[in-house]
Amino acid sequence: MAGIRNGRPYRRLVAAVKAAGHPCWICGHNIPTNVDGRTHPLAFTLDHLVPLSRGGDLTDPANARSAHRRCNSSRGARMTFKPQQRASRRW
Repeated sequence: MAGIRNGRPYRRLVAAVKAAGHPCWICGHNIPTNVDGRTHPLAFTLDHLVPLSRGGDLTDPANARSAHRRCNSSRGARMTFKPQQRASRRW
């Protein structure tokens, strides 16, 4: 079954991108290697340049980027990432 996130091709891609040690492609900061990968907001996650919901390929290395969990979650399924401007407290 192609396209399963716990399948061997996907796990190989995650391991290869993580081993490359690239910084987060969204914020540009380094990704720490000594944090809990399931809960820590700065942990490594594999982000897809073209989101899967918009037709991106799950196992294409050209579509894979390293990102912090927090950055990946804040980007969501958008094609681009623009940080939200905070509203001023003065009205």
